This record gives sequence, C-alpha cells and structure tokens, in this order.
Amino acid sequence: MPTYSASNAAPFTGDHETALVAGDSGLHFAGKLRFSFSGIAAGLAWLTFGLSCLSWPDIGDWPRTEAVAYVAFVIAAGVVIATTAREILGKFGSGVQQRAPWLLALGGFLTLWELATAKFGWLPLPFFPPPQSIVEVYTDDLPKLFDSAFASVKLQLGGYFIGAAVGFLTGVSIGWSRLAGYWVHPILRFIGPLPATAWLPIAFFTFPSSWSASTFLIALATGFPVTVLTWSGVASVSSAYYDVARTLGAKPSFLVLKVAIPAALPHVFVGLFMGLGSSFAVLVVAEMIGVKAGLGWYLQWAQGWAAYANMYAALIVMSLLCSGAITLLFKVRDHLLVWQKGVVKW
Repeated sequence: MPTYSASNAAPFTGDHETALVAGDSGLHFAGKLRFSFSGIAAGLAWLTFGLSCLSWPDIGDWPRTEAVAYVAFVIAAGVVIATTAREILGKFGSGVQQRAPWLLALGGFLTLWELATAKFGWLPLPFFPPPQSIVEVYTDDLPKLFDSAFASVKLQLGGYFIGAAVGFLTGVSIGWSRLAGYWVHPILRFIGPLPATAWLPIAFFTFPSSWSASTFLIALATGFPVTVLTWSGVASVSSAYYDVARTLGAKPSFLVLKVAIPAALPHVFVGLFMGLGSSFAVLVVAEMIGVKAGLGWYLQWAQGWAAYANMYAALIVMSLLCSGAITLLFKVRDHLLVWQKGVVKW
C-alpha cells in the first residue's frame, strides 16, 4: 500500500482550508446584500429620466441634455448599489435606503418635467424651462449667481445678528425689570406689529445707503419676535429657582445670567427661528427694491430679461441657503439645549 508523508498531506490540507475560508467570505459578503424594492424602483425612475432625455429630440437648443442624462444614469446605478449593499456601506447605505422613496418621487417628477417641457412642449416656454436649462445656468452663470448669494448672506447675517442681539437684550430687560417694561412695552406694542417692509420708504430716506437701510429692516424683522419670546421666557421662570439661588447667597447679576437666561433659552430659540423666517422675507424685498446686489436683485434681473431658468435657479439656491441657516440654528440649539435634542428634527 502506498504511504503518504506529512509533507505530502500539508499542501492539500492548506489549500482546502483556504478554499473553505474564501467560500465562507464570499457567502458572508453575499449574505450582506439585500435587494430593496424601493431602491430598485428609485433607480428605474432615474434611469427613465435619463432615457427620456435621450429618446426624443429637444424642441429647443439646450446643450446640457446629454450631460444631464449621463448624470441620471450614474445616480440610478448608485442608488441601486447603495441600497443593495447598505449593510456593507453602513450609514451611507442606510441613508440612501431611507431616502429611496423620495428619490423615486424625484426621478418620476423630473421625467414628467422633461417630457412636458423639452420634448413635447406641454408647458409653455420660456415660463417653464426644462431641467437641463437650469443646469446650464449653474454651469454658465455661476460667477454672477455666486456673487449674488454671497451678497445676500452678508446682508442677512449682519441684520440678523444685530436684530437678535438687540431683541435678546430688550427681552431680558423687559422680563426682569418692571421699569424697563414700563417704558419699552408701549414702544414695542406700537412698532412691533407693523411689518418691517412697511418701513421701507422711511428707511431708504433716513439711512445714508440702501445697504444700511436694508440691514435696519432685517434687524427690525428679527428683533420683534426675539424680544417677545425672550421676554416671555424670562417672565415665566419659576420663582422657586430664584428663592433657592437667593438662599445660597446669589446676587442679582447671578440670578439674571445663571438662572433667568438659561431657563428662558427654549423660548429664545423659538424667537430666533421666527426671526430667521421674517428676516429672509425682508431680505428679498429689500434687495428687489433698493439693494443692487443679492439673490433678490438677481430674481428681479432675471424676470426683467425673461430669463426664467435663471430665476428658478436662484430660487433653488435661496431655498438651500434658508434651509442651511435653519439647520445650523438647530445644531446650535441642540448643543445648548441637550435635554431637547431630537425632539424636533430638521
């Protein structure tokens, strides 16, 4: 009978174990792949959008049609891959899977938009430009759009921070001091309820420049809700907090800075959110009327030249800026009010 030595048996055993390990790894990798009906549907929606861009000729001259179609194909493949391998990709895959229904709806909307504008003209031009026309604005007119967005952000931040600071200090003063409330409250009742845009003629006549006048109007729109909500927060602090602090020897400055203001912060942030929305409305109006820069000015310029694609592109940028500002304010709120983190998600 033939005999086998250990040296002859070892290579066979090692190769067998390697094959088993490789097979287990492959099965483990395949086990992490999960087909998602919503992800596949979203991918098909974006694939349909890309095919709709290439299947029929455009009724107008839009040179970005092919580029938009190829981007749609890439998104379609990426959505299917990300949702199928979501366990491997971790948070990114889970995030795509969670947003797959929205991606499906967006792909279907873009397909209908493309067909109704660029292919069959169901919607009148130039009032309803196709998607590739808006993409063309971002590629060809980006410097002017970027300068307008930067001017709006600069004007918005200046007026908002001034209004928020003045409103916060005024609200704390009214909520804490009866004397301040006696003198400031009547003025607040007279000025506050008026829309900030109603002061446009007086502001542009009084201030030396349209920029300073717009800053004042934005600060006015921000300051009123911040003042009222801060006042409400300070006035509603339980007297038991003050009694405990006084028992421990707290001075009035400590009561204001360490007791009243921290307890009133939830109300303060509500006022900051309300002031942010009001300030954006005033920003657009002020830029359309007096300031010769910013997204509001860009909107008016685009409307004057019937460049509706530019107008829609500016509206998208404005929406992203507003949403980003609210998101940033939520981040600050969650950092300062840890006990309320996650109660309201944006």
